[in-house]
Amino acid sequence: MQIEENRLLAPFTTFGVGGPARWFVEAGSEDEIAEAAAWAEKRGVRLFVLGGGSNLLVSDAGFEGLVLHVGLKGLELQDELFRVAAGEDWDEFVSLVVERGFAGIECLAGIPGTVGGTPVQNVGAYGQEVAAAIEQVRAFDLEARVFGEFTAAECGFAYRRSRFNSTDYGRYIVTRVDYRLTPGGAPTVRYADLQKAVQEGREDGAELSLADVAAAVRRVRQSKGMLLVEGDPDCRSAGSFFKNPVVDEEQVEQIAKAGAKPPPRFPAGQGQVKVPAAWLIEQAGFSKGFAFGGAGISSRHTLALINRGGATAVEICALADRIAEAVEERFGIRLEMEPVMVGF
Repeated sequence: MQIEENRLLAPFTTFGVGGPARWFVEAGSEDEIAEAAAWAEKRGVRLFVLGGGSNLLVSDAGFEGLVLHVGLKGLELQDELFRVAAGEDWDEFVSLVVERGFAGIECLAGIPGTVGGTPVQNVGAYGQEVAAAIEQVRAFDLEARVFGEFTAAECGFAYRRSRFNSTDYGRYIVTRVDYRLTPGGAPTVRYADLQKAVQEGREDGAELSLADVAAAVRRVRQSKGMLLVEGDPDCRSAGSFFKNPVVDEEQVEQIAKAGAKPPPRFPAGQGQVKVPAAWLIEQAGFSKGFAFGGAGISSRHTLALINRGGATAVEICALADRIAEAVEERFGIRLEMEPVMVGF
């Protein structure tokens, strides 16, 4: 295990923002993860676990502790079960699964980051969530100093949530995720914009494949600046900066009364409704391409805050606060940020 000092974190993030880590280590095995955790505990320094860097904002001052970059690699297939190391690239895994004809995560194509981050925030898009595909998560317990496994039920999955980013935040380091997928299964196409994208250039009656859906998802994501493409300024973001609020019917009526028209709505189970945060933001007066110093809103998707070039974390946070305050003032709904905040 090699500990580095003052390693700049901005290059490890899709935002391209953030100062240095006081200490930094690349962990390529479970033994190195345990060793790094013991190193931090012995010296009484804070520990932050870094994966693909696609869902975090690092402060301009950096992180005054040890950043552990999870670099575990490897994939095993046992019948319908894929056992995947936490450091594997998520989109590459989706491509592999789709190519082999396994259904269950084709709508999650094009999402940046690593496998280890998917159970933490219960990654989801276009009607699919990893919670439905995950059978087991292996992780290192920083309190008990042991490795253990959690079934999907034990992970406490909910919309963009799990025990790993809520009740047990900061306690576990995910090292492997097991996904049970369906060989030869039919693709999932539920959302209107995905249905439209899937049909583009297709002959009527042609059978829809998993590859067709995954390709359509990537096209839609790219059209919204949510696909990492070199040279595209809209890609310097953490994806969706705000979560879509899940509210009850009374709150939906409250939003409708405060707006010029009723909000779009999607069922969220047990009398709950999901309202698009992008719609709320636009109705509160913020449009695509809005600029705020070096920060701004994507020119293709209102939900993505971007680094327009030389942005600081302070500017991005100030813009986020301004948007959240405007939405709350008009609709009485406080938007919740999605990225992990590091060093604040």
